[in-house]
Amino acid sequence: MNAIATPTLPDAPAPRIASREAWIRQRLELLEREKALSRLQDQVARERRALPWVRVDTRYVFDTLDGPRTLAELFGGRSQLLVQHFMLGPGWEEGCRSCSFMADHIDGIAVHLAHRDIAHVAVSRAPLAEIERFRQRMGWRFRWVSSHGTGFNRDFGVGFDPDQRVDGEVVYNYARRPIARDEAPGISLFARDADGSVFHTYSTYGRGVEAMIGAYRLIDLAPKGRDEDGLPYSMAWVRHHDRYEDAATAASSCCGGKR
Repeated sequence: MNAIATPTLPDAPAPRIASREAWIRQRLELLEREKALSRLQDQVARERRALPWVRVDTRYVFDTLDGPRTLAELFGGRSQLLVQHFMLGPGWEEGCRSCSFMADHIDGIAVHLAHRDIAHVAVSRAPLAEIERFRQRMGWRFRWVSSHGTGFNRDFGVGFDPDQRVDGEVVYNYARRPIARDEAPGISLFARDADGSVFHTYSTYGRGVEAMIGAYRLIDLAPKGRDEDGLPYSMAWVRHHDRYEDAATAASSCCGGKR
């Protein structure tokens, strides 16, 4: 595998070219670091599961397609609930692009989550009719409910009322930060015991929401990686899946046929 030329990728540094033997040596060195990272991730996951639980005493009632439902009722008979705090406020024309990128991963894995005793639901402050209009546009099938009129978003650190702002900053991701909007993304986990009591077990914000973005894990494997340097913010490239310039072409060619 001797080099006769140096290939280049668009907008990427020229790669180093090496023999297969040299590549294997460096790959094995990297593999040891990858294994160490996996072991660290396993340890952090154990520490996450060891966090204490906090009883949820507030009776939150959500507007759903099946009528009003409490937080306990969103579990649907399972003992664990994964909530995506989806940024879609009252009157918004469409949902947050990054939250939509996250949500694009759910329909395909929901059945697998269910078989690990995990229910999933997206929660937004927009009224249910506005949520449904956007959900139908995007073609999603997962459950999406409205917290409109409740303090759910505020209580779980993703909704900010004017009285929470101090010098333009709000508490988000466990620290005070300058966030201009009145919403931010997050993921929260809840548990329900046999008598119906609900407990908050975990929430993550900021880059923690990448836990839902499997596409990033694959992009990170590619030669150009995320290729986000120089963008106004890391996810500035993301579009709603029906808003990419080639979205119609990609949809019509999916699996070799039209949809």
